[in-house]
Amino acid sequence: MKLHDCQMAPNPRRARIFLAEKGIDCEKVEHDILSGETNAGDYLKINPWGTVPALELDDGSVIREAPAIMRYVESQHPEPNLMGKDPLEAAEIEAWERFSEQNGIGAIGEFFRNQTEALEGRGLPGPTSLDLIPGLVERGKRRAAWFYEELDRRLGESEYLGSDRYTAADITAQCAVDFGNAIGMGIPEGCKNVARWHAAVSARPSAGS
Repeated sequence: MKLHDCQMAPNPRRARIFLAEKGIDCEKVEHDILSGETNAGDYLKINPWGTVPALELDDGSVIREAPAIMRYVESQHPEPNLMGKDPLEAAEIEAWERFSEQNGIGAIGEFFRNQTEALEGRGLPGPTSLDLIPGLVERGKRRAAWFYEELDRRLGESEYLGSDRYTAADITAQCAVDFGNAIGMGIPEGCKNVARWHAAVSARPSAGS
């Protein structure tokens, strides 16, 4: 297998952490998002959507998007279980994983992308030309504030997000929080439950992936 990656971006890191938790080592191919490499012809032959991560299998098949990669890898390597041991647990993990993608990574990405000159004309990931929208910077901040509030509430009830153990939901939230830390939108001072959880997930060996 070959993982098409970008070290600075949160979504490929979701896949890297998931693979590390499964004990899977595979070749990683770095692509520079800021320079536009993922929107260039060579990469678009691999993934016409122009996004990372993409997992290229040995037979040439390509699986796009972090949640799809996680689902495929879980099906091939079911232990340790990261996506639910029964339908109800799987649903709760998926709900928090999706929430963390949309309102964590999505909101923080909205804040970052719409004020980053290197991404001019690339208001959203992918090859389609879209203007940056300065008004989305403030909206991203407000969405991220709600994301942290909801995480703090949930983590006051449970040690982890989607279950009583570390799962895919924690991986996505972990990548969102670390992305926020990297661009000046770290854990708010009052979110003590998030800070406790973040220290725990950051101590896992996979966090260095």
